[in-house]
Amino acid sequence: MNSHPVRAVPSLALPSPTEIRSLHITHRRRILPKRDLSKNERNSDQFEWKGIFTRFVPVGICLIAVMQWRSYRKKSAERLANEWEINCYCMLPLRTVSRCWGWIADIQLPEFLRPFIYGLYANTFGVKLSEALHEDLRYYPSLADFFARPLKNGIRAIDHASDLVSPCDGTILHFGTVHTNQVEQVKGVTYSLENFLGANTWLNNNNGSNDYRVSLLHHTHRENTLYQCVIYLAPGDYHRFHSPAEWKPTLRRHFHGQLLSVKPTIAKWLPGLFCLNERAVYLGTWKYGFFSYAAVGATNVGTVKVYCDKNLHTNHPKNTGRCKDFCLGNNVELKKGDPFGEFRMGSTIVLVFEAPVGFQFTVLPGDHVKMGQSLGKIEHQKFVDRIQTSSKDIPKAS
Repeated sequence: MNSHPVRAVPSLALPSPTEIRSLHITHRRRILPKRDLSKNERNSDQFEWKGIFTRFVPVGICLIAVMQWRSYRKKSAERLANEWEINCYCMLPLRTVSRCWGWIADIQLPEFLRPFIYGLYANTFGVKLSEALHEDLRYYPSLADFFARPLKNGIRAIDHASDLVSPCDGTILHFGTVHTNQVEQVKGVTYSLENFLGANTWLNNNNGSNDYRVSLLHHTHRENTLYQCVIYLAPGDYHRFHSPAEWKPTLRRHFHGQLLSVKPTIAKWLPGLFCLNERAVYLGTWKYGFFSYAAVGATNVGTVKVYCDKNLHTNHPKNTGRCKDFCLGNNVELKKGDPFGEFRMGSTIVLVFEAPVGFQFTVLPGDHVKMGQSLGKIEHQKFVDRIQTSSKDIPKAS
């Protein structure tokens, strides 16, 4: 029997996992060759990443910082701020947050999104859409336009019987007579009148007094004095402001300050808040003498517009800390209830004015007022009452 030699079968070596991945990658590269990105595509990708880091990341960091600060504020709400706390608060990038918020609020929204976004805002802050001139929410291109929405004609009645009416919808924080150069922004918390209005360099009839408060008075011989009223505009309020009386602004002072919150809780905690914040102060006269009207900026107030002052530009990228004067001349005359300007979100109006000692306010602290509602009037004593009072003062013959 023939025997055949048995051939040795060579063993097959299996590829390792590393070699399999290498072959797979090589095969993919052959099938899908690498595509060179164009210069425009590379620039577009870089712009998108740059936009994320320069816009949204700082906003997120700022929001976290603000939330932490508010948490700290709740724990220390029963006392006034220390100097280091004020410095830390001013170091927060609130101007950057406000500019980013202004940029977001100015974005034009698609019409199908407007009712949902504006309706959510209206429900959150209690906006009365029935008072708006345009109730169809699709009419407003951006959130900023919805903030500054006009009202229907006649929806706010002007009290012509009062000497002073509310210039806006808002909450009365404080009012009263100005007895010293330290004025109350809320009860027990003050700010400097001279720091708020600036040096008295605009009055040609300066009475030469070293007392800043007295130097503002035009008619000291009439026993006039200074009064003030502070009105806070909440996010849900009507954001346009009007003339509270018949008066004539002649000078505007724009203070490039901080953009701190002006909520009542902050106003109760931070002395001199109104002097720290950016503000546009309009100085002039009315029938009783000196009159000033200040629109105070705040966090997330992207823009303050004044209709008779096209040169006013607020919310600059940097806080320059300077004051810029602009002469309005004698051509601007405002009547009670005339449109004066608008906030792009809620803020504060501060009125400081001269009036006779008989001026009486017709509101209380904490009252929510409407534009055109009476703020105060001069109490004129009747002739018969004056005769009776005088007769009581005459000593009887013994």
